[in-house]
Amino acid sequence: MVRKPIATGTVHKVPDDMRKSLLSDSKVVTLWNGLTPLARNEWICWVTWVKKPETRSDHIRRVNLHLKQGKRRPCCWPGCPHR
Repeated sequence: MVRKPIATGTVHKVPDDMRKSLLSDSKVVTLWNGLTPLARNEWICWVTWVKKPETRSDHIRRVNLHLKQGKRRPCCWPGCPHR
């Protein structure tokens, strides 16, 4: 079985829990890898910035959903402060 690599952001690497979720759907992997590095960076930061584990789990779930809906960046997110 050949696994598609998961591209990273400009500053952030994809955390393990997010990587597992992305890899659970081959369509999401393709959509993810088609994003720009800055867009991937925004999603990663959006997931890791939250404090509560349950909020983080929800954000990870929503990344897959939003990518399938055609969204390329998190909605209502001021942007990654790390870039």
